[in-house]
Amino acid sequence: MFLVVRPCGSSSARIHRLHPTPTPHRSRNVVVRCSLSSVQEKGELASELHASQPFPSIRAAKRVILVRHGQSTWNAEGRIQGSSNFSVLTKKGESQAETSRQMLIDDNFDACFASPLARSKRTAEIIWGPRQETIIPDFELREIDLYSFQGLLKHEGKARFGSAYHQWQVDAANFIIDGHYPVRELWERARSCWTKILAHDSRSVLVVAHNAVNQALVATAIGLGPEYFRTLLQSNCGVSVLDFIPRSEGGSPHICLNRLNQTPGSPIAGGKSGGRATSKRIILVCNGSTQGNTEDGFPFAGDQPLNMLGVIQSQKSAELLLDLKVNSIITSPNKACVETATAISKVQEAADCLGADCVPRYVEMKQIGNLDDISNFPPFQPGWLNRVDDGLRTTLWDQSGKAWHSLLNEISDESRAEEVVVAVGHPAIHIALMGRCLNLTKEWLGSFHLDAGSVSVVDFPDGPNGRGVIRCINYTAHLGRWSIPITRSTEDGEESRDMQHRMKLPC
Repeated sequence: MFLVVRPCGSSSARIHRLHPTPTPHRSRNVVVRCSLSSVQEKGELASELHASQPFPSIRAAKRVILVRHGQSTWNAEGRIQGSSNFSVLTKKGESQAETSRQMLIDDNFDACFASPLARSKRTAEIIWGPRQETIIPDFELREIDLYSFQGLLKHEGKARFGSAYHQWQVDAANFIIDGHYPVRELWERARSCWTKILAHDSRSVLVVAHNAVNQALVATAIGLGPEYFRTLLQSNCGVSVLDFIPRSEGGSPHICLNRLNQTPGSPIAGGKSGGRATSKRIILVCNGSTQGNTEDGFPFAGDQPLNMLGVIQSQKSAELLLDLKVNSIITSPNKACVETATAISKVQEAADCLGADCVPRYVEMKQIGNLDDISNFPPFQPGWLNRVDDGLRTTLWDQSGKAWHSLLNEISDESRAEEVVVAVGHPAIHIALMGRCLNLTKEWLGSFHLDAGSVSVVDFPDGPNGRGVIRCINYTAHLGRWSIPITRSTEDGEESRDMQHRMKLPC
């Protein structure tokens, strides 16, 4: 379970890592992103920083909720859809959309943008329900244009286009067909979509679109280039959340990925990651709320044990993982983390012992200091790590590198066909681990957010030496009534100060 992916580690660990050097920003409002020039070596992710066009400034905090459409008829057939408009929702797809509607029914939205393609349009209509505001169709939100591929079954595409289809599978950023680079075109289109969405006079926006375009929207928002295509999973009716927070000096807003791919079903259920089966997985679990929450007003304050809410959250996380056979649990020595890890271990060991003659299964549990928290961190809101002292961020970043190598080693046993490792730690460490997976730098730490009791999942279809696929980030649906709502009321007009006040609890 980890967050977005790339081969990471040292050469001695059979893992290649690049250490790019950031180029200076031209202004303080510049948005950092990956350049197309970094799309070079097949399968490699890079985080070369460069100045690019900033996002438009905003006057008030804005939250954007992205939803992929439900299962379509061509999804079920395994047919390449692209931007064609011949498929419609299946009964399963309608049911998925209804589940998402129920999940979002109490949330306040000011506007809804949707792709006009039938499968997304119908999903938006179901989720939007009886709300009075008109859904805003935007053709730029259509799915990726795949030209001659569209309408083919996947085996037909392989047979008819050979090397081009292979490149689409293994090196999509450089894939070319009919004289077009579809993924690069999509990334540019996503940028134009953001300009319109951010210019709209609204505080909470629902966007219903497609798999590839939602990947591009997430990636362009946080500054990742087209080489990250297929590393940010978007399941049918999966929900992703981005926070846009205005800067006091104006200019391009701060942007934070609040969650990725919160699905109607379990994030650990069987299925493929980026179209490929996976046998190696790391699951990042944040410990629940601690006793320090009440005293200090914010979660994760120092080395505190779990409070009652935290105990419930840890049990819910253990239940979520019940359908997996966890090989080992790696935990910080922090009291709350150890309690959370112990709860997961006990449920795992009891899972195989439901009959009278069954013997409990032993789950190895290890403590490593590199997953420990740095207790001086302040209360966190979206992008809170941007406001942490640079020295502390450097310490955190260095610490996360050692923890990342340890976790990769845990899933490197080639004698095991399948390996699932659970890591329990402080949200700050887990955020830094996401950056390590993406081959980013410490400057990206403020681009991600994690809540108490959340679960994030990273799959490695090609093993620990290959690129991973982020199945989800900050998944909290398993917490039920104990989770934080996906959206919050934006009826009062106190702009960013209102957002900060509402973020005193993790959001």
